[in-house]
Amino acid sequence: MKKTSLFIGLAFGIALTFFSCAGRQEAKEIRSGELWLDDAGIHVNAHGGGILYHEGTYYWYGENKSDTTSAAMVGIMCYSSKNLTDWKNEGVVLPVVTNDTTSDITQGCIMERPKVIYNEKTGKFVLWFHLELKGKGYAAARSAVAVADNPTGPFKYLRSGRINPGKLPFDMTDEQRAVFDTLDIDKYKEWWTPVWYDAIAKGLFVKRDLEGGQMARDMQLFVDDDGKGYHIYSSEDNLTLQIAELSDDYLTHTGKYVRIAPAGHNEAPAIFKKDGTYWMITSGCTGWEPNEARMFSAPSIWGPWTQHPNPCIGDDAHLTFHGQSTYVLPVHGKKDAFIFMADNWRPKHPSDARYIWLPILFREGKPVIKWFDSWTLDDFSNGKLEEMNLALMDSIR
Repeated sequence: MKKTSLFIGLAFGIALTFFSCAGRQEAKEIRSGELWLDDAGIHVNAHGGGILYHEGTYYWYGENKSDTTSAAMVGIMCYSSKNLTDWKNEGVVLPVVTNDTTSDITQGCIMERPKVIYNEKTGKFVLWFHLELKGKGYAAARSAVAVADNPTGPFKYLRSGRINPGKLPFDMTDEQRAVFDTLDIDKYKEWWTPVWYDAIAKGLFVKRDLEGGQMARDMQLFVDDDGKGYHIYSSEDNLTLQIAELSDDYLTHTGKYVRIAPAGHNEAPAIFKKDGTYWMITSGCTGWEPNEARMFSAPSIWGPWTQHPNPCIGDDAHLTFHGQSTYVLPVHGKKDAFIFMADNWRPKHPSDARYIWLPILFREGKPVIKWFDSWTLDDFSNGKLEEMNLALMDSIR
């Protein structure tokens, strides 16, 4: 009887182990620059995007790009995944308008860099994106907002406009305000001169746009540990970054904002937080062509922000591996696991643009991004990335 019980118990244990191993799938490879197929076998069309993790699922929002133009012909897409490698096409969550040419988001407008955040207080999903009006080039420089009850939409378009009209940066000192008041746009007709750059740094374009509101192009959203929401965007004709506080419902701005790296020419901000420090990776402004990434850090969302060298290392680091930053994703359930997300643009065939996702390493406390032909989410916990990190540290000693 005892032998039988022992045999049954042993068999049961072996069976449990077998089924446990069978049910646990190894993480799939992430291979940057290759075609990433959705559940229908079609290349994921979610460019300039960002990812929201909500109740066990990742939702990837991005621009739907056509074969021949980067203008919005379809709208904003959403894909869902449990593991960041198998993606289900959830469809168009905010379509362009096809029957009203007066709409802000009529077909042929520009809808870029969509990001979605969840509001714990209201239970709503809030979408912000950079909007340019049809036929107006990049002159409008508006921010647009939409809202939904579910992560897969449909999102209801609310409005668009410039940011914080009539408001000055809240951290502007009396001395800075006195200089600001003396700036006269008519005295700076010639751009790109040292005198003009100095005036830009002092707020020339802030003053130019004060009444109508601040310009906003490449953008990012960030929700801090206390639930406060922030909008980070390239402003002042892409010369200066700004960070603006969102209202409690994330649907408007409070009027509180700061400027970062005035006259520094940064775009494509991607922000994250680790151990109380705020990090932001950006790019220079070279159109669709890749350039060298920049990096900033601050002890507070409001600064002061300090610039650091390019976080990318290795071959093609000076071109950010032929990509441009769009988002930094904290991996749920893994400590200090962050993914640098970038787009490898292909302006001659926009829909064929590829994705670059790389793990962020930390060398002496600072983010480092190295190219990997392939890697998996398991590498955050199986020691492979830690080994690489130690090797990087040894290489600079």
